Amino acid sequence: MNMGVVISLVIFLLAIFIIGFWSSRSLKNTAEDSFLQEYFLGGRQLGGFILAMTMIATYGSASSFIGGPGVAYNQGFGWVLLSMSQVATGYFVLMILGKKFAIMARKYKAVTLIDYLKGRYQSKWVVLTAAFSIIVFLFSAMAAQWIGGARLIESLTGLNYTTALFIFAVSVLTYVIIGGFRAVALTDTVQGVVMFGGTLILLIATIIAGGGIGNIMADLTAENPNLVTPYGADGGLSPSYVSSFWILVGVAVVGLPQVTVRAMAYKNSRSMHRALIIGTIVVGFIMLNMHLIGVFARPILPGIEVGDKVMPMIAQEVLPPWLAGVVLAAPMAAIMSTVDSLLLLVSSAVVKDVYLNYIKPDASNARVKKMTFSVTGILGILVFLMALSPPDLLIWLNLFAFGGLEATFIWPVVLGLYWETGNKYGALASMIVGIASYIIVDQFFPNLFGMHNVVVPIILSFFAFVTVSLLTKSLMVNEYINQDKLERSM
Repeated sequence: MNMGVVISLVIFLLAIFIIGFWSSRSLKNTAEDSFLQEYFLGGRQLGGFILAMTMIATYGSASSFIGGPGVAYNQGFGWVLLSMSQVATGYFVLMILGKKFAIMARKYKAVTLIDYLKGRYQSKWVVLTAAFSIIVFLFSAMAAQWIGGARLIESLTGLNYTTALFIFAVSVLTYVIIGGFRAVALTDTVQGVVMFGGTLILLIATIIAGGGIGNIMADLTAENPNLVTPYGADGGLSPSYVSSFWILVGVAVVGLPQVTVRAMAYKNSRSMHRALIIGTIVVGFIMLNMHLIGVFARPILPGIEVGDKVMPMIAQEVLPPWLAGVVLAAPMAAIMSTVDSLLLLVSSAVVKDVYLNYIKPDASNARVKKMTFSVTGILGILVFLMALSPPDLLIWLNLFAFGGLEATFIWPVVLGLYWETGNKYGALASMIVGIASYIIVDQFFPNLFGMHNVVVPIILSFFAFVTVSLLTKSLMVNEYINQDKLERSM
C-alpha cells in the first residue's frame, strides 16, 4: 500500500463528502411539493460552467479514464483517433436539444426524460418501455463504473477486489442518497476541474518518463509498427468501424438519458451557450490526453495484462506519491460522478416514472421521499452484487449500455421535438425495434457490415418511428376528435 497516494485520495474523497453534506441543506429547505424537482434536477438552476462540468464529468466515466486508456495501451494510436469522436458530445446534445427541449420539459413539468416522453406522447406503454430500458441498460453502465472504482482502489491500496468494491460503493451511496442532484452537480464541477488538471500533469510526466515523444514513438514502432497507425495493433480498426463510433459516442449521445437530463437543468440561454463552448473544449482536451497517456505508457510499463490497471500503475510509476494521489483523483472523480448520475436516473425511473405514475399516484410527499432514498440504496446494493464478477475491460460493458439506450431513445426524443406527425405508436415501435434489434445484433451479428453494433438498430428504429407514425396518422386524428367530444360533453 502506497500511503502517500492513499492519503491524497482520502483527502479528496473527504472534500467530496463535505460538498455533498453541504448540498443536502438545499433538500432540507425545499418545499414538500418541490422535492422531486430539487432532488433530481437541482431546481433547474445550473449556470453555464457547472452545466458544462456536470455533463463532462457524467459522460467522462470509468470507460474514458480507466477502460479507454487500457484499450489505447493495447491498440495504439488507432484508438486515440477513435476516441476523439467524443469531442462533439456536449455540442450535439445542447445544440440538437437546446432551448426547445428545455421549454418543452418545463411545459410538461418534466423532472426526467421519461416525464418528457409521457407529456409528448401521452402513452402508458411508451413510459413503461422507456423505464424498462433505463433500468436494464443502466445496470450494465453502473456495474462498469463500480468495477472501475474498485479496480482503482485495488491498484492503489493492495486490497482485494471485493473489499475495494465495498469501500467504493459505500462512499458513493452515502453522498448521493443524502445530497441528490445538486450534490451531484456541485461535486461534478470540482471533479471536472480535477480531471482537467490531473490529465495534463500525468501526460507531461509520462512523456518525460518515456524520454520524450521521439523515444516513445521509436519504442512503439520497434515493438509493433501497427501501434502508430490508425488501424490498431492487429489492424482490426477499419475505417467503417472507426467512423461508426462517431454515431455511438458523438451524435447519438443525444439519446442517453443521463446526458439528456442535463439539458433540462440549465438556468437560462446564456448558461447553455457558455456550456457549449466550455464543454467542447474540455471534453476534447481530456479525451485526447487520457488516451495518449494509455499509448505512451506501453514502452514505460510493458506487459500489463489487465488494461483497466494501466492508469493507476502509470500514475504511481511516473509521479511522486502525493501527486499521484491527487492525479488519480481524476479517474475516481469521473467514476463517482457517473455513478451518482446513473443512480439518480434509475431511481427516478422507478419512483417517479413507474411508482408515482401507475402504482400509487396519490402517494404523500413524505412517502415519495422515503421511497426515493430506499430505492437508491437498494439499486446500489444490486449493482454491487452484479459487479462482483468483473470483465477484463469494463469499457465493453459501458459501450453496450450506451448502444442500448441510444437505440431506444434517440428518435422518440429528437423526432418528438421536431416532427409533429410523430406519435405514440411510432415512438413505441421505434423503442421496441431499437431494443430488440440491438440485442439481436449484439449477440448474433456483432460488427455487422464492419460497423459498431449500434448503427443498424438506430437506422431500423428510425424507419420504424417514421413508418408507424405515418400509418397511424388517421388513427391519431380520430383519437383527438373523440377526446375533444368527450371533453365538451363533460
